Amino acid sequence: MAAAATDKSLLSAELEGDEEPEALRRLLLQVTQDAEEAEPPPGSGSTAVTPQPGFCVKTRAGDAKVFVNVCHSPAVPAPPPLAPRDLRLLLGSDAASAFRIPMSLGEPHAELDRSGQGCTAYDVVVNSALLRSLQADPLYLEFFLTVVMEGLAEKYGVEVNHSGWRVLQNRKFLGSISAQNIRTRPRPRIQELEGEEPPPEPPSPPPPPPPAYVVVAEPSAEHPRVLQARVHLPHVAGAGQLELALSEERLVLGGGGGGGAPLLQLGLPLPPDPARCRARFHPRTKVLTVTMPLQL
Repeated sequence: MAAAATDKSLLSAELEGDEEPEALRRLLLQVTQDAEEAEPPPGSGSTAVTPQPGFCVKTRAGDAKVFVNVCHSPAVPAPPPLAPRDLRLLLGSDAASAFRIPMSLGEPHAELDRSGQGCTAYDVVVNSALLRSLQADPLYLEFFLTVVMEGLAEKYGVEVNHSGWRVLQNRKFLGSISAQNIRTRPRPRIQELEGEEPPPEPPSPPPPPPPAYVVVAEPSAEHPRVLQARVHLPHVAGAGQLELALSEERLVLGGGGGGGAPLLQLGLPLPPDPARCRARFHPRTKVLTVTMPLQL
């Protein structure tokens, strides 16, 4: 895989019986006690890890396609053991979200599906042993994805379809894998402080949505020779405010300041020839056009 290098020269201008309530109460109580009594691992509370691909789930949020990349790393803590009978009990109740599965939900990133259409992907990182359990137990997988969809709705406000998902058979990951900061030590539930309590920090602003874009294949989608990306950037005054990084797999567009999250990260369905690619920003229409001849 070729590394993406910044090149500014490209720029030209998601039970049964009467004992069910009591059994569910005992299960959730045990899960809470396990989480509170577990000793944290030594070292710092978080670590940067590059996860391994596991499987990719396709679903929808309204009319938009959404892909969930389920990855794994041994750095993520494992959830408490869950017996099959307890799992059936959870799925038959309204308390599924009370069972805690340690996971890391990554930021949304813009990608292209097989047909070249724009979509959104989310990376979810779980414990490696849990991933093997999910692949071996369809019921556990269904429960896990329910928890993931609820997490995406809570964290990013995206209402993902809970029932129309499917696991892709020939793709483990959409896009390219990025490192994530994994919290390896639970936060204290109560912290006693002496003296005056400091004022709360203001909440961080949500990440801006990716700019509107379209990618077309020329002369046709069936026989493409060139990919052309057109990105609408209404708040950009000129090409000097942009940085473009291009590899055989990804296009990354950032601001000229060199800091902060990229404006757009776009996975490419076919490998271009970076040496022959060109980009042009049109100040009047505020559209960046990136022309990417494909490798011969």
